[in-house]
Amino acid sequence: MTSTTKAVTSPIRWVPTLYFVQGMQFFVVMLIAGLMYKNMGISNDQIARWTGLLGLAWALKPLWSPFLELARSKKLVVVAMQFTGAVGLLLMALALQLPMYFAASIAVLFLLAYASATHDIACDGLYMASLDSATQAAYAGWQGAFFNASKFLTLGGLLVLAGHLERAVGVQPAWSIIFAALAVLLGLLATYNAFALPGALNTAHGDLTAAGIGRTLVEVIRDFLKKPGIALAFLFIILFRFAEGQVQTIGPLFLIEARDHGGLGLTTEQVGGIYGTAGTAAFLVGSILGGYFTSWLGLKRAMPWLILGMAVPNFTFYYLASALPPDLFHIGAAVSVEMFGYGFGFVGMILYIMQAVAPGNYQTAHYALGTGVMQLGFILSKTISGDIQLALGYERFFLWTVIAGFAPLLLLWFVRIPARERHPQGTPAGEAA
Repeated sequence: MTSTTKAVTSPIRWVPTLYFVQGMQFFVVMLIAGLMYKNMGISNDQIARWTGLLGLAWALKPLWSPFLELARSKKLVVVAMQFTGAVGLLLMALALQLPMYFAASIAVLFLLAYASATHDIACDGLYMASLDSATQAAYAGWQGAFFNASKFLTLGGLLVLAGHLERAVGVQPAWSIIFAALAVLLGLLATYNAFALPGALNTAHGDLTAAGIGRTLVEVIRDFLKKPGIALAFLFIILFRFAEGQVQTIGPLFLIEARDHGGLGLTTEQVGGIYGTAGTAAFLVGSILGGYFTSWLGLKRAMPWLILGMAVPNFTFYYLASALPPDLFHIGAAVSVEMFGYGFGFVGMILYIMQAVAPGNYQTAHYALGTGVMQLGFILSKTISGDIQLALGYERFFLWTVIAGFAPLLLLWFVRIPARERHPQGTPAGEAA
């Protein structure tokens, strides 16, 4: 894009809505669907098995990312996938009314998952191609905030609304209403983004044959694996979210677990209310501040503080599991502290993949490979978290996550992180007079 176009199309007009949609599609599949199935009486092993398979869409998306690298318009792909998601949500509302609703809804969720994963590749490519590295850092807080805000707004608001609707009209009709409303919301956001997103980004690739795309895929992977320090980068990415994946999986279950089983005994609606109000606000503040903090200090110098921010949820849940506070205000305040730390620290992984892993000849595809590695690590930590918790109990489980959260801090001594870009005069970006 030209600098003139960038000036006209301000990132604040499109970054929040773009990443809210990205997060909404992801969390509907990976979080909301599981909670819905639980309320419908589906067994935990079925829920874990099928939602785990759905999650592979985000881990495997690098396999088709070169196809999007050759697309002539990333904006067109983004908008098309958003409208596909809206149609999928509407189909989900209809599938829940069928006799074989579980099989039908899982099939629709596969459509949603792969459309959402494809959307991720294109929208991240659009973000990186439209903004320079300094602006990427400044808006990474907004990016991360609205991606994860969709989780907590959706998780909080939808759970409260679904709880009321389930009592009024029954479980399956209630969730059909929820998915129909989400379809309308996504359709409206897709329409807005069709006008607000930066213009088409043309590529110079002319070889669009299947053989050419295959050669490109091989070259993308080879080029990615040849990056200096890539093995350590893989390990760092996985460990950065290793403890967080476990806490984010078990934490909500701990909040609703009965007190005689070591939990806090909250209702589903209370958990939704906490995450949808104070938790969301704390996360938004933490994420935005994390972005500006990193832009000011530079990723290399900010990273230790971002890792410590990611450790805050581990300490918070260990405290809650040890103290078992009885009042909702106390619990809500602790969850708000957790969400602030999570929002502040999560910026670090976004920018690490974007600035340390992705740069090169295939920036969009390499970013997708980096996020695929991150998703595989998240799936691993999510999968083993239940077994570890059952073996240790809640209090010792959260103590384990505290210990695991320090692993990326130790690895930071050996990981390559690019220094802050400098202006021609030699003044670091962001520090010019």
